[in-house]
This record gives sequence, C-alpha cells and structure tokens, in this order.
Amino acid sequence: QVQLVESGGGSVQAGGSLRLSCVASGFSYSRSSRYCMGWFRQAPGKEREGVANITSDGSTSYADSVKGRFTISRDGAKNTLYLQMNSLKPEDAAMYYCAATVPAFVFPGVACSRPFPYWGQGTQVTVSS
Repeated sequence: QVQLVESGGGSVQAGGSLRLSCVASGFSYSRSSRYCMGWFRQAPGKEREGVANITSDGSTSYADSVKGRFTISRDGAKNTLYLQMNSLKPEDAAMYYCAATVPAFVFPGVACSRPFPYWGQGTQVTVSS
C-alpha cells in the first residue's frame, strides 16, 4: 500500500523560504517503468493546481507562477520528494499535497500526464505580507 506523508509546511513572511518533504512508502517499480511525482496546492475557494513535478528519469516541470522560485527534487535512497520554495509570496499560501502516479511502461514525455491516484494528507503553507 502506497503512503505519502508530507511535512515542512509552516508560516513565513513574504520573501521567506520553506522546504517541503514527502516520504513515500510501499512504492515499488521496475527499472524499466516510469512514474511521476508532483506537488499540488489548493487555496481556500480555489481549484487545486499543479506546482511542480519530477519523473523517475529526473525531468522536471513547473507552473509558470513558481518558475525560478521553487525547485523540486527527490532523493531515491530516502524515498523522499522535496519542494524548495524561495521568495514566497502571499499568493503561494495554500495546502500543499504530494502525489504520485502508478509506475508504468510509458514514454518519458507522458509519465506526468497520467492520473495521480496516490496522495498525501497535505501540509499547510501560510505566507504573510
């Protein structure tokens, strides 16, 4: 059973930084399969949006709103996904979720286009102006 557990949220002032972590367990895949892990966020009254994702090959992509400020990375040995958030803005305040796709034999370019059935419980980020 796959479990994703986020941590690292908190309250910071605008311009500050936070690093979110997501520890994955129960996740198994073969070396020839690919998967995608991502960070999503949802603010009150708004739809959930993708923030950043990373494939098992290490390819990354970011929402335009966070490019140049956020960095997604992963440590395979620790089964941990990270999101380094710098220059935080009040509009970055939201509940942040870690998610993962089911590993599959797919081309690299489509790994993050697949559904994300695995989700963590979320970690709250508050940014004050």
